[in-house]
Amino acid sequence: MTEQVVIIGSGPAGWSAAIYASRAQLNPLVFEGAVTEENRLQGTLPLGQLALTTEVENYAGFPAGNLEQFLDSAIPAERRQFMNPHGGHGVSGPEMMELMRQQALNFGTRIVTDDVVDVDLSKRPFVIKTSEGETHETHTLIIATGARANYLGLESEEKYKNRGVSACAVCDGALPRFRNKPLVVIGGGDTAMEEASYLTKFASKVHIIHRRDEFRASKIMAARVIENPKIEVHWNTVVEEVLGDDKAGVSGVRLKDVKTGATSELPASGMFCAIGHTPNTNFLKGQVETDDKGYLVYKQLFRTFTSVEGVYAAGDVADSYYRQAITSAGTGCMAALDAERYLAEKGLH
Repeated sequence: MTEQVVIIGSGPAGWSAAIYASRAQLNPLVFEGAVTEENRLQGTLPLGQLALTTEVENYAGFPAGNLEQFLDSAIPAERRQFMNPHGGHGVSGPEMMELMRQQALNFGTRIVTDDVVDVDLSKRPFVIKTSEGETHETHTLIIATGARANYLGLESEEKYKNRGVSACAVCDGALPRFRNKPLVVIGGGDTAMEEASYLTKFASKVHIIHRRDEFRASKIMAARVIENPKIEVHWNTVVEEVLGDDKAGVSGVRLKDVKTGATSELPASGMFCAIGHTPNTNFLKGQVETDDKGYLVYKQLFRTFTSVEGVYAAGDVADSYYRQAITSAGTGCMAALDAERYLAEKGLH
C-alpha cells in the first residue's frame, strides 16, 4: 500500500502535522523514532526535545494549575505509569507531548516506534526504510525530525540535564530554580549573546564562559553583552565539570583556564549551553537542499515546500532562529495543509 502522507518525527511539529492530516482523512503514518540507547544519548528519543524539558510556561492554553485529573482522563494508564506525577505548575514537556501524541491517535493517526534510516526521493512514490528493515512507500513526506542541542559532552553535564543544565534560555530561564540566582552560559556566538542577555531578566548574575579571547558573535551583539553590568565574561576558559547534588541539582561549575591550566569553582544554579544545534537530517543523505548549517531550506515564502516536490519540512529541522514549541506546531499544521493540497492537485486524494 502506498501511503498518502508519512511524517517523520514526534515533536510538536510532527504531532500537529499528524492531527491536521488525520482530520483531512489522509490516514497519516508517523515514525516517532526508536527507543534506543543511541537515541537517548544524543537526545533523539520519541516525543522530541520538549520531552527533555520540565515546566512549559510559554505555550498558549496551559496556564498554571493542577492538570492531574485531565491527564488521567486523556492519557491511557499504560503510558501514564511512565510519567512523573504532575508538578502543579502548568504543564511539563513530557505531559504536553503525550497529550499531543494522544490527540493525533484519537483522530486515527498510525504510529510506528522506529527510526527512518534511509529514503529514496529520486522516484515516486518515495521509498522509506526503517532500522528494523521495513520498507514503505508514500506520495508525500513531512520531515519533522527537529534539531538536537549541542552539549559539551561531560558526564556531569548529562547527569544534571533538566536539573540545572539546559540548552534553551527562552524555554527554561524563567523557571523558579533560576530566578535571582547566578547562571552560566557557554558559548561565544550570537546565540550565546542572546541567551545571556535574555537570562539577565531573571538571574542575579550571568557568567559567559568562552574558550577564546574574543567572541565570534556580531559586533553589536557582543557589545551589548560586554556593556551589560549583569554579565561577566570569562575569557580563555572552559567548563571541566558541572557541580551539584542529587537533591538540589546544579550548584556550580569547575572552570579551567586554557592558557595557564589553573582551575577554579564558580557558584551557579544553572548552566545554559549555547554552542549550536545539529539538525537531524543525516538519513536524507543530501537529497534535500540544506543551508550551510544543515537546516532544510524552505523554497517559497510562507510555505513548507523543500527542494523536492512533495516533501515538506516542519519544526526545528528547518528553523535555526525561533526553535520554539509553538512555532514548530504552527509549521506542522502548514506542512499538513501543503501536503493535502498537493495530493488534491495531483488527484491522489
